[in-house]
Amino acid sequence: MRLLAFALLLLPMAALAQQPEQQHQHSMRGESMSGKPMPMGQTQMMNHMQMMHSGSINETDAHKGTRAPTEPGQSAFAAIQEIVQILEDDPQTDWSKVNIEALRQHLIDMNNVTLAAHVSNEAIDGGMKFVVTGNGAVRDSIRRMTSAHAATMDGVGGWHFVAKDTDEGSIFEVRVPPQDMDKLKALGFIGTMTRGMHHQQHHLMVAKGEHPHG
Repeated sequence: MRLLAFALLLLPMAALAQQPEQQHQHSMRGESMSGKPMPMGQTQMMNHMQMMHSGSINETDAHKGTRAPTEPGQSAFAAIQEIVQILEDDPQTDWSKVNIEALRQHLIDMNNVTLAAHVSNEAIDGGMKFVVTGNGAVRDSIRRMTSAHAATMDGVGGWHFVAKDTDEGSIFEVRVPPQDMDKLKALGFIGTMTRGMHHQQHHLMVAKGEHPHG
């Protein structure tokens, strides 16, 4: 009788001893003790806690895998940073001619035209006329940007550009092949200004002290 009572006393203790191992097996399978799947976040947390408890990782190691930030925080700053890195990586860079401030001024022009200029448009024979206006520095940026784009992109892909300075900015005329009329209307002024991957090379030339538009 005493042996039976002692055996009954040991049964709950044996069950308790098995619970950690059962919990480990369930957590490794992503299951709760009831056998139902646990949410992904809960499964990862359980595994992480078990690894730390076992000593296979510690608090310091747990943060070593944190991804380092890569964004410089501002697009114009990032564009300048990229050019500086290219120049530093090139052993042929002539630092006596480099002018990063000129690149910064060009990026200011791009910002003014993209965000601060006012644009109206009308259809013309074979294309569109964009009247681009602004005050002060924005007006000057408009003139520089439209004339530069017209000089660089005229004739590319059959698109033709004419930029004419006005008291408030520029009149920017674009004529395209008939099949491209819908595209021109959809792009509008600023979309048209972005066409062609010449801007990146233009930035490098400006930074090197060169004059891409003569």
